[in-house]
Formats: sequence, structure tokens, C-alpha cells
Amino acid sequence: MKHTNIYTLTGLIIASSCLPDWSAHAATQNKVLKPAGVAQKKVKAARIFSDCPGCPKMVVIPGGNFIMGSPVAEIGRRVDGDPVHQVTIASFALGKTEITRGQFSEFVKATGYLAGNKCWTIDDGKYEDRSGNWGRVGYMQDNNHPVVCINWNDARAYTKWLSLKTGKMYRLPTEAEWEYAARGKTTSARYWGNSPAAACTYANTADLTAKELIRASAAWKVHKCKDGFAYTAPVASFKANAFGLNDMLGNVWEWVEDSYHKNYLGAPVDGSAWLNEDKNHVLRGGSWYDAPRYVRSAGRDKAAATRRYDNIGFRVARMLP
Repeated sequence: MKHTNIYTLTGLIIASSCLPDWSAHAATQNKVLKPAGVAQKKVKAARIFSDCPGCPKMVVIPGGNFIMGSPVAEIGRRVDGDPVHQVTIASFALGKTEITRGQFSEFVKATGYLAGNKCWTIDDGKYEDRSGNWGRVGYMQDNNHPVVCINWNDARAYTKWLSLKTGKMYRLPTEAEWEYAARGKTTSARYWGNSPAAACTYANTADLTAKELIRASAAWKVHKCKDGFAYTAPVASFKANAFGLNDMLGNVWEWVEDSYHKNYLGAPVDGSAWLNEDKNHVLRGGSWYDAPRYVRSAGRDKAAATRRYDNIGFRVARMLP
């Protein structure tokens, strides 16, 4: 694929030769320690690569078939996961982790991109649209945490810039690709099994830690374990799934390419994105804020392409030859 050497974004024209080295990240802020006993699982079969210094680590996901959606007997299932259906996925690459605050900051510094000054944030247990952005989210983060307060348009702008920077075709994953990758060949509700109580080895979710540290969380339905984080955790703080991907469930919701549909009637079966004129796009994976019913491989939510929340981020996909 040919790329020009000039990148235009939000009215700003930048020569690609002027793009900075991603190895120069902004200063780390108030580093958060991992909870005891939590470590990244090593998956020997995973083929991992990066297209440039500081670029996201990418995992090659082998092609295959899988059953997408929520089985009738699955606890916590919702009707937007109906009907279950077989989908064929071609091999592609997916980010090993969510895009970090440090990685997004390099994009902003290189392009001058403006990612808004309003974000839905939690304060005293209430979500409201307040002053803030990805750099001011209302809770402690450092450059290894997943970037949040990112809308669908922001995420796609980042993928376009990354494509120019590397000469490779980056994009958001499709919803089918995302679920296939999250499941890692499993058919259980979560890639570690069916039990929400086992989440804290594999994911940062609404849990007993959140109950202790977040005001007005007494009524939350949480995972009955402690993961050590009330809000976001540094990426790859928890065990990977069988494909070698971290944080596919929990930490932050992730934008995918698809428009939101109320169910899968008429959905493509070739792994392609399902798009229409709906202003809402699909979110996947659940977050630090979410109860067990949302933190499932088939769990879905939606948001308008222009909305930003303090528990929504993204990871990138890349086409393979």
C-alpha cells in the first residue's frame, strides 16, 4: 500500500519525516504497583512483533472459525448477543494490550491532535459530562495505563497516523475479530472459564478493591475477589489469554469498527465490520467499572462515536500480507 509523506489531520499538515521517536515518552506519573501475585502469562505459541520503536506490540492471530454470541445457558447473557452464529476469521494482528496513555501522547505531540475538553467521569459515584480529557481523567494514571476519554473518532485518527508512520495498514478490529481474539479458542463465558470470582487473576474489573476505594460504590455488583486496582491498571498487569493477549476483558471498554445493532440477525459471517448509519458504535470487554454480566467474551455495549468516557479506550488491529 502506498502512502504519501504528508499527513493531514484536523487541518494540521505534518511531514512524516518530522514524526518523533516513540521511545521518548512523557515523564511517568505516580506509578501504581501491581497487586501481589499478578503476572503476565507467557504464551510460547504467540508471534509478537512491533513495526517501529515505541509502536504497539502486535500479536499474530491465526485464522479460524468460531461461534459468536451468547449461548442461552450463559449467566449474564443479554439479548443483543443473539443469535449465536458461526463466523470465519482470516489471520490478522491485534495489539497485545490496549493503547497506552504514553503511546497516545506521542500521537498528540506529533500531530497537534485535539481530543476534546469534555469527558464523562465518575465523581462521588455519579457519571457526568465534566471538564477533562485523556490527560485529565479524574484519577491517577501513568504512561503505562490504557488511555481513556477517547471517542471512536479519536481512536480511528490514531490508527490512520500509525498507518502513515509505519507504512502498514492499521485500523480498529471488527467486532467479530475482537470476540474471536478474546475467546482464544474457548467457548466459556470468559477466557479463563465461567466463574466471575476468578477474574482477578486475569482482569481488572469492578471488584472488592473498588468497593473499598471508590465512594458510593456500595450498591455495585462486583466480582468477589480483589485485583488491587480501583480504576485502570497498567496494561499487561494480568495473565494473558491463550493467544497471548492481555486485558481483553476488564481495564477499559474497547472501541471496535462496527456500528451497533440490537442483535446479530443479518450480521456478516466473514469477520468483516457491520456498518450502517447508526451514530452508535460497539464497545467490547468491560472495564474497571463493570459488573460480571458485562465482563464476558460475548459482552457488548455501545456509545456514540463522539462520546468520551473515563472507562473507554481502544486497541489496534493490523492487516497481514
